[in-house]
Amino acid sequence: MRALMMPIVMITAAVAVPAAAAPVAAPAAKPSRVSAETAIREAMMASAAGWNTGDLTRFMAVYADDAIFVTPKGLLRGKAAISAKYQPSFSGVGNVRGSLSFAFLEMRGIDPRHAMLFARWTLSGASTTESGMTTLVFERHGGAWQIIADHSS
Repeated sequence: MRALMMPIVMITAAVAVPAAAAPVAAPAAKPSRVSAETAIREAMMASAAGWNTGDLTRFMAVYADDAIFVTPKGLLRGKAAISAKYQPSFSGVGNVRGSLSFAFLEMRGIDPRHAMLFARWTLSGASTTESGMTTLVFERHGGAWQIIADHSS
């Protein structure tokens, strides 16, 4: 009942205040979008740094425990399964597949707790370079943004 009364009180207050006396509100919502985008970019950069230094735990820190990863053979469910997929390429001093970097293409807010990132990943090895696209769905867990769905090709 209290939640239903709030809009009525706000409408009544808005009608009761003369237009000349009404305060002008600055546009909102942009700061939270910017901070979400910044936090997600930083999390992705930290993940790439983990890959590049051979630190699987740091690479996986951006994934939620219940994340889903799309592979050509099907879905991997959970952080442990995703980690097991990547573990063989981690040597402790780097990643045998090469150095990982991301080019962020577009970020879309879905709602206050969810966002989608479109990016290009690049693996630069000693003799080859691979590149592909990734679509990542993030969910805010407390102050951290974590991947809940990863489709990379």
